Amino acid sequence: MLYGKGMYLWIIQRVERGDPNAIAELARQAGMSHVLIKITDGEYTYNVDRDTQYDRVPELVTALRQRGIQPWGWQYVYGRNPVKEAQMAIQRVQQFNLPGFVVNAEIEFKQPGMDAVAGRYMQELRKGLPSTPIALSSFRFPTMHRPFPYETFLDFCDLNMPQVYWIKSYNPAEQLLRTVREHQALRVWRPIIPTGCVYPEGTWKPTPKQIEAFMDKARELELPGVNFWEWYYARWDNSLLWNAVKDYRWEAPAVEEKPDIAIRYINAMNSNDPVKVAALYDTEGVHVSAQHTRQGPESILRWYNALLRETLPGGRFEITGQSQNGNLRTITWSAQSSNGRVLDGKDSLGLQNDHIAYHYTYFTVQKP
Repeated sequence: MLYGKGMYLWIIQRVERGDPNAIAELARQAGMSHVLIKITDGEYTYNVDRDTQYDRVPELVTALRQRGIQPWGWQYVYGRNPVKEAQMAIQRVQQFNLPGFVVNAEIEFKQPGMDAVAGRYMQELRKGLPSTPIALSSFRFPTMHRPFPYETFLDFCDLNMPQVYWIKSYNPAEQLLRTVREHQALRVWRPIIPTGCVYPEGTWKPTPKQIEAFMDKARELELPGVNFWEWYYARWDNSLLWNAVKDYRWEAPAVEEKPDIAIRYINAMNSNDPVKVAALYDTEGVHVSAQHTRQGPESILRWYNALLRETLPGGRFEITGQSQNGNLRTITWSAQSSNGRVLDGKDSLGLQNDHIAYHYTYFTVQKP
């Protein structure tokens, strides 16, 4: 899984004179954990010289790896020939044995009928890269960009990298919060690593303070990392924007002993963040109540969205008793919210690989 700071790299030859070691060394000095390199455009290779056929990607990949930086590839997709576009991405990822890949899909997929095209592309891509982490890079606010097929792409992805470009605005933290909440409300949710902007638009350009505020908000939301678009622009303007990214400390996550799953479950409930609760479940996890049985992260997330935002909004949860027998946890609990209280909560949690594989819950809400 990615964490920390990353930078998109579009055209290798126009940054640091195309010197792979200079690029990799700057990334190391900036404390970056990953660099996202354009390796293909549609069904064609990218960062390959048209005249000499010199491929600039492999040397940069090697230089980054030598410094402990993950080299991910990315592709802009058009949907004109989805199978060929996917096959080119597979070929390039496998050629360099890249640890991850980003699908950059934008305006072309807002047209009617592109949901099916997105499905064909992603099915082919995942078939060729069955174990490679794949991320989606696209628009920040789903409510403003329908009929873009977010869910069709995300069905096959491991990460979501929305583009939080606060162009001609001054509120990156607020826009990031809105982005995260709108993406969490999608039918398909994936861990979010947002992309901020370090590029100008006309007479407007982001400030170092805005870039810091963007990263502060990402840390506050407990997101695993951030990206920025794009290397050339960050270095172009006297490196002020580059330095804002470089000087921000984003330490690797500390390895610590985790509390028991029952404690983590109640803590996640008290965060009132449905995504944090749903993340505790196995990918094939089952949630059972007197009314319904739900399986899989999307269905379980929808249940917690309703519970924490409608049934018990702003709820404060407390364990009143607990027991343990192997991989089974039984907890009793109470809750207080503006919409009522629970005094008889009782849950049974069956665990697999430290995730919830089976969950039976019972409670009644006493209205105020």
